[in-house]
Amino acid sequence: MSYTEVPGAKVPIRMWTDPSTVEGVAMQQLHNVATLPWIKGLAVMPDVHYGKGATVGSVIAMHGAVCPAAVGVDIGCGMSAVKTSLTANDLPGDLSRLRSKIEEAIPVGRAMHDDPVDPGRLHGLATSGWDDFWGRFDGVAEAVRFRQDRAVKQMGSLGGGNHFIEFCLDETGSVWLMLHSGSRNIGKELADFHIGRARELPHNQGLVDRDLAVFIADTPQMAAYRNDLFWAQEYAKHNRAIMMALFQDVVRKEFRKAKPTFEPVISCHHNYVAEERYDGMDLLVTRKGAIRAGSGEYGIIPGSMGTGSYIVKGLGNPASFNSASHGAGRKMSRNAAKKRFSTRDLEEQTRGVECRKDSGVVDEIPGAYKPIEKVIDQQRDLVEVVAKLKQVVCVKG
Repeated sequence: MSYTEVPGAKVPIRMWTDPSTVEGVAMQQLHNVATLPWIKGLAVMPDVHYGKGATVGSVIAMHGAVCPAAVGVDIGCGMSAVKTSLTANDLPGDLSRLRSKIEEAIPVGRAMHDDPVDPGRLHGLATSGWDDFWGRFDGVAEAVRFRQDRAVKQMGSLGGGNHFIEFCLDETGSVWLMLHSGSRNIGKELADFHIGRARELPHNQGLVDRDLAVFIADTPQMAAYRNDLFWAQEYAKHNRAIMMALFQDVVRKEFRKAKPTFEPVISCHHNYVAEERYDGMDLLVTRKGAIRAGSGEYGIIPGSMGTGSYIVKGLGNPASFNSASHGAGRKMSRNAAKKRFSTRDLEEQTRGVECRKDSGVVDEIPGAYKPIEKVIDQQRDLVEVVAKLKQVVCVKG
């Protein structure tokens, strides 16, 4: 489908979904964003839903300003996936051991590594720039520097919520490895610090929603935020790279006889800011729950823990600022899902998947998410499908 245009105060709201299906509070957030003086464009993905300040599933293009709440608190959150030489024929009948080995290698939930992961010992992981990256930690906001020990030990860990590690099969029977995570606690603390700082600035006092407070170009506050933002985005990218290397090591050991090989890793942020140029203007493009889908660029659009996910290739649609959705998107809150569904429902909806089926992950049940097939269908002018994956193992925090 192409987009539907809804009038907004300063820019039209381009929506790759039926506006009548979007919850009222999310629609109000979109209208609020469209009032920002610095905004140059707003694109809404089919997985759109209510979020803090700005909706999840929105692409906000601004000139000379950036809104930290519109990036989200998990700065740099995103996906990584890699196709392997393994096939369905290589898999054992019982996948519980594989799941256990993954959980042993990669801390989940609030857990972290006992000792920092040495990237130099991981097979095939590029380590150039590693010392420089950590050396720049001294330049981030002083308020969070005391978290360095935790940040170092959380590098290469999954976290909780909607983050996951999956062992998947595509429609030809090939095995893929896939994971979803971000900048862990250090990204959240940096985001919270800067969101609070932005709310206090004089130019934000007249906004319709104080959560939309922005930093303005050529100010010390903007310079400090950009420094911390880009560092946290880099942290998230390193975090996924280390987890994927650890995941590959598990697969090598568990399938030693098959001697698995791995294609290049596909990786994409979906909570981040990028400097991009449109219509001759340099813009700061914030994707909160959206991936970049430039022409020919690979991306990953996951479903939920019991449904399919998609590897896609961008079509480079400038109307969406070269963007696409980041997943299926929630259709109900976590609390609503816990009230609506039981562990029996979870068992039913994740049948055939080796995963947790306890009350601690009921809020992640597939029924709490929009149908991924419909979400993909609504953005056929943004991406083309390269592969459809179905998980057989899902690890959650």
